[in-house]
Amino acid sequence: MTPESRERPSGERRTYRATVQYDGTAYYGFQRQRRGTPSIQATLEQALTQITGQSVRVIGAGRTDTGVHALGQVVGFTIEWPNRHGTDALLRALNANLPQDVAVTELAEAYPGFHPRFDAQRRTYEYRVLNVPVRQPLMRQRAWQISQPLDMETMNEAAAFLIGVHDFGTFGRPTVGDTTIREVFEAEWQREGDLLVFRICANAFLHRMVRSIVGSLKEVGCGKWSVDDFEMAMASRLRNRSATSAPAHGLYLVSVEYND
Repeated sequence: MTPESRERPSGERRTYRATVQYDGTAYYGFQRQRRGTPSIQATLEQALTQITGQSVRVIGAGRTDTGVHALGQVVGFTIEWPNRHGTDALLRALNANLPQDVAVTELAEAYPGFHPRFDAQRRTYEYRVLNVPVRQPLMRQRAWQISQPLDMETMNEAAAFLIGVHDFGTFGRPTVGDTTIREVFEAEWQREGDLLVFRICANAFLHRMVRSIVGSLKEVGCGKWSVDDFEMAMASRLRNRSATSAPAHGLYLVSVEYND
């Protein structure tokens, strides 16, 4: 019998795993801010406190930056929730108490001790570039508009160097510990109409790693860097060899995968 299926007494503390979508435009990232400025973590904790009357700490799988969006952020929290109410009732109550730019799309009871960040095996991000000569106002907070044509084939040639286990010190700083070594499983650009979408999957990411990679690949795509320039910048492991980071509003945390 699994922890999820065992009957527990009413009021016993339970750990939950939730998948969350959000428009990050109005928030200063996922992590709670010292000055009380809006964050996704604080918004979720406030909703849970309103529902349960308990002080609740929410842990996220990824600390997305200011303005970054999510389609599949995963969070965990532990609360007292009666058997008779059930998980579906908690899901409905959460969405009723969350603002319109945040929603819980999936909710399930998790095993005690579940940690969304440390238990994650893979994370996938997408970065969206609107590659058109004239800006589209409705996309201004959804994609990075670049007017000059980008060579997607050359950008993919450079992106191929990202696959595998490498030191990515050029593209970011570690969020935990000192190592800048990560394993990338997928890194590829695809065209979706006017959008160029960069999809990258890795076991973990450095702070600003995806945005730095996209900014550097953009230099390749517009002809300012060669593929060799990108490879040498990556091999240098020097943070100042990265190109300017792409803006936050084109970045989406798409999914987080676990052993189950």
